[in-house]
Amino acid sequence: MTFSKTSRQQTIQDLKNEPLDLLIIGGGITGAGVAIQAAASGIKTGLIEMQDFAEGTSSRSTKLVHGGIRYLKTFDVGVVADTVSERAVVQGIAPHIPRPTPMLLPIYDEPEATYDMFSVKIAMDLYDQLAGVTGTQYANYTIDRNEVLQREPGLKADKLKGAGVYLDFVNNDARLVIENIKEADELGAHVASHVKAVGMTYDAQGRVNGLEAHDELTDETFKINAKLVINTAGPWVDKVNALNTKAPKHETLRPTKGIHLVVDDSRLPVPQPTYFDSGLHDGRMIFVVPREGKTYFGTTDTDYTGDYKHPRVEQPDVDYLLKAVNNRYPNVQIKLADIEASWAGLRPLIANNGSSDYNGGGANAGKVSEESFNHLIDTVNNFENKTAVRGDVEKAISQLKTAHAEETTNPSQVSRGSDLKTAENGLLTLSGGKITDYRKMAAGALDLIRETLKTDFKEQVREVDSKKLQVSGGHFDPNNVDDTLKFYAQVAINKGIAEDDARDLANRFGSNVSRVVSYADQGVAEGLNLKETISLRYSVNEEMTLTPVDYLLRRTNFVLFHNDQLVAIKQPVIDEMAKLLNWDATEKAAQTAQLDAAIAEAQLDYLK
Repeated sequence: MTFSKTSRQQTIQDLKNEPLDLLIIGGGITGAGVAIQAAASGIKTGLIEMQDFAEGTSSRSTKLVHGGIRYLKTFDVGVVADTVSERAVVQGIAPHIPRPTPMLLPIYDEPEATYDMFSVKIAMDLYDQLAGVTGTQYANYTIDRNEVLQREPGLKADKLKGAGVYLDFVNNDARLVIENIKEADELGAHVASHVKAVGMTYDAQGRVNGLEAHDELTDETFKINAKLVINTAGPWVDKVNALNTKAPKHETLRPTKGIHLVVDDSRLPVPQPTYFDSGLHDGRMIFVVPREGKTYFGTTDTDYTGDYKHPRVEQPDVDYLLKAVNNRYPNVQIKLADIEASWAGLRPLIANNGSSDYNGGGANAGKVSEESFNHLIDTVNNFENKTAVRGDVEKAISQLKTAHAEETTNPSQVSRGSDLKTAENGLLTLSGGKITDYRKMAAGALDLIRETLKTDFKEQVREVDSKKLQVSGGHFDPNNVDDTLKFYAQVAINKGIAEDDARDLANRFGSNVSRVVSYADQGVAEGLNLKETISLRYSVNEEMTLTPVDYLLRRTNFVLFHNDQLVAIKQPVIDEMAKLLNWDATEKAAQTAQLDAAIAEAQLDYLK
């Protein structure tokens, strides 16, 4: 089944001519999650995205399905319980994407440290219990100062006490989105990128019943009719709601910007993901993550009021991260010139959500009620005096109440830090949340959508178990990932693809590998090896890849993590896409200029 520029033309016609049950605005992870569940439920579904899928926030995360151990420092056990349980669900429905990886958490004897060696062990034990990995190969452990420095000799030794090691998951955020989108399309949803919502339409009673939409590629404006419309536009939620001129306006979000920087691993060698206090007395924590021969680190968290479509890394962002990383790795002294790539993204934080702080910042840090805090201290003292056991300490932690945190999810929430609302005239809005929560957020939205279709339109909609609804590429046993991916790699090897390249294809495409390798029958594209030839052809024909930037930045990681290969692969990719998409010389030149600009921005040429 194709999902391409050609099929897009038919999709646009379907959106124009076929009344929908549900129209989704936004093709990031939230909209993609709603689309796959709605389509699987038999709901006649449409989705529009004004850019490429995941071009906004959903391709600009820290690229982890993070368990949220940081929230235990504010004693928000509920957040961690939600996050680690949902993380396991995501791994089950997209088994070729999130991968378990032990995270190193160095502990320093500093006045504002998040943890000491005692508290980090308690936190990790509680974390493991919530994640259900106690007693497994993924169970946490602590190591002493000497072993930390053996693992990461570059870490600052001064005041280092040891480290905790606990389970976390690395992720490919953009591919998680496209695999959800592809499955939604396969299940019958009408999905179109580069279509922008420009206005709402209303029935005689003033209820929202569709959209005015603009095709950004053809400059055509048309109407889409739908019983229900849901706004899942991420940071653009308030801007989309402003199109609803017949309903009161409420500002929902406080977007913040986060950036990440990439260097060659020879400049910052780390053997595993590492997570530490910034050391800058700001209550924040920093990730340093090895990936594909590079090391990236982040993130910042600053309020943002600029161009939502085009957030950029600015010099103060770079200065902050370099100061933090060079403090913890004093011998590397990374400079601006060392940065090979970068990205900046916006987080759609709920404005009135006291516990939506990211990565340790925010007014909520460490503020707990006096009564529950004193109870914890007494319990710890009893533990040290051997009149209490570890379980007593863990129970005391689990019962702590923060001054401002969400103790429970309120009725409008489908996950902590998210918000689901219905306007007076029927427009649904699903906002906030984290990438880890996307499936749960979508499931909550589907409950409301099913109920509304039943109550207002007398339509019965079947329920699906979204915890078992696997995405494209993920149709295999999540309990047997390694062996299954070896099998898919062998499928590629049997087509004449080198072993390392075959493994890469298996990891990228999962159960779709057989579809990918079918493109080998067309021969090798000039300037590309067989792996990149078939990857590109599959992506153009079956992943709605319309530009070289789509391919090199979001369908693959060349711009971010393969700087050294970009020069060689860039022109062959453009040339092959020109053939596949029938570009003339003018279009080819425009696409080349767009790619050059994206690469220059990622490499921070404007700051160097």
